[in-house]
Amino acid sequence: MRKSTRYSLLLVAGLIAALVVAILLRKAAPPEAARLLPESDAIVYVNLKPLRLATHFDRTPVTRAPEYQKFVDATGIVPERDLDDVAFALHRMDDPKGPNGPVGYSEVFEGRFDGEKLSRYLGSIAKSREEYAGHTIYTVAIEDGPVTRPLRVAQLGYDSIAASNMPTAEQIHSILDRHRSAASPFSGSSLLSARYRDVPLLSAAWGIGHIGLPFSDSGAITLFGMQLPLPEDTTFVASLRYTGTLRLRIEQISATEAEAEQVAAKLKLLLGLVQSVQQMQPRNPQDEAFLKMMASIKLDSHKDRAVLTAAVPMELVESLAARK
Repeated sequence: MRKSTRYSLLLVAGLIAALVVAILLRKAAPPEAARLLPESDAIVYVNLKPLRLATHFDRTPVTRAPEYQKFVDATGIVPERDLDDVAFALHRMDDPKGPNGPVGYSEVFEGRFDGEKLSRYLGSIAKSREEYAGHTIYTVAIEDGPVTRPLRVAQLGYDSIAASNMPTAEQIHSILDRHRSAASPFSGSSLLSARYRDVPLLSAAWGIGHIGLPFSDSGAITLFGMQLPLPEDTTFVASLRYTGTLRLRIEQISATEAEAEQVAAKLKLLLGLVQSVQQMQPRNPQDEAFLKMMASIKLDSHKDRAVLTAAVPMELVESLAARK
């Protein structure tokens, strides 16, 4: 009797230990929305729940463009209220002057959706549809001035939607294929496997890979009209996390330690120039939070990485959220 009881207790303890390990592995794994993304040059992920809790941006009145309002009315989806997390894959385009510009996108959205309403709306505006892996892919023509490009959209489940504006269906097919095997906490693209380990724990937003691609101009990265001393294919690991204050961290990965030191030195000079110019300009009260963040920036190098850190005032986050 004692032996049987001992074996039962050992079995229960083993099951509890296995459950704890499974939970810890799941917490260490990339978010599911990011794991579903196809192969890409960069990934950007944002968990909107803590941002919504901190800023209440979902309660701010919004003036929407007519087409956007039509989408909200037809589907019942209010993005600022219903989206919980979003993941974007950035694809470098072979022809930067083509319909997609220099970068194409594939996305996964998770939140609360009315599947029937969304299906009816997509069916009413789609120029074509395709059945793949048990899902309907709707292709919608998106007009951007003189350019028209396809946007493919598919519902993955009751709480998730996938989309891609790439020229072919390869990327959205990949998302649907990954969705079938999403139970594995460590599935995902090769970029996610290689770089997610560099993302700080508990980051609410992060980006990995060539995340400077949307800001590329003539082979370099341009921000606020200023060209950075970095090529557009520079690899970054960027993150935002709350540790009493909201902390921004951006790591630029170089080939050698010496190169990382050179990059950090160049960026320090550029940062000093920007900060000097800002001090000479008249200050707008609305810019105080941004200026506070700029003043907190620190640049350093560590091994093969140039590292930028900054404190992001919550007032800045709230003002940006209010500009939706």
